[in-house]
Amino acid sequence: MTKLLAYPLTVIYFIFFGLTLVVFHPIQWLCLNMFGYQAHKKSVDWLQFFLMRCTNILGTRYSFNNPYKIDANQPIIIVANHQSMYDIPPIIWYMRKHHPKFISKKELGKGIPSVSFNLKYGGSALIDRKKPKEAVQTIKNFAEYIKTNNRAATIFPEGTRSRTGLPKPFQKKGLITLFEGIPNAMVIPITINNSWKMLRYGKLPMGLGAHLKFKVHQPVKVSDFDYNTLIKHLETEITKDVIV
Repeated sequence: MTKLLAYPLTVIYFIFFGLTLVVFHPIQWLCLNMFGYQAHKKSVDWLQFFLMRCTNILGTRYSFNNPYKIDANQPIIIVANHQSMYDIPPIIWYMRKHHPKFISKKELGKGIPSVSFNLKYGGSALIDRKKPKEAVQTIKNFAEYIKTNNRAATIFPEGTRSRTGLPKPFQKKGLITLFEGIPNAMVIPITINNSWKMLRYGKLPMGLGAHLKFKVHQPVKVSDFDYNTLIKHLETEITKDVIV
């Protein structure tokens, strides 16, 4: 019965989701080209807010637990497990004072209203997974941008999302490249739960009534660990609170 109800609600959701992307695309363009980075950044923040509101049509709820006061005048590396594309809007919205930027595959840099524009012009890194050497250099350039501007580099070190919520092993290369490029960064581990339930039936219909939960763990300094120890610490902290 729930799955049957999900079909009409999914259609309604996709209509509002698509309209939100289409409406915010020219808003982003105008903000960036007429008023610069800060205005564009605010338009991206509010895009995430409305994308989250669209998912309320599906009965989706959000909890973001961050008990820490984190200085925004420093570079940040946000490290999280990855369950679906719905991980991204809450991170951008709730961590907006840190200006989250993402490492994404280059295919997402074109063809998607609002999303592609932000990835291409908002400070994120677009990498070609088929060209690993080129990808490493792109991440190095990205790290320099984060360090210089005190932004937040956001990385999902599992590499691909978990379709069942079960954590995948962390891949070290991207993390180490960021650590090397931003040695003065504060690392913020985040555990994400239930995002995968948005896609529990596949792409159609959407899952109903998911309660997406984000838990921010104790921030740590890159400089306080050797890289392998830090990665192990982050993986343990993040995955121990994943509920499957």
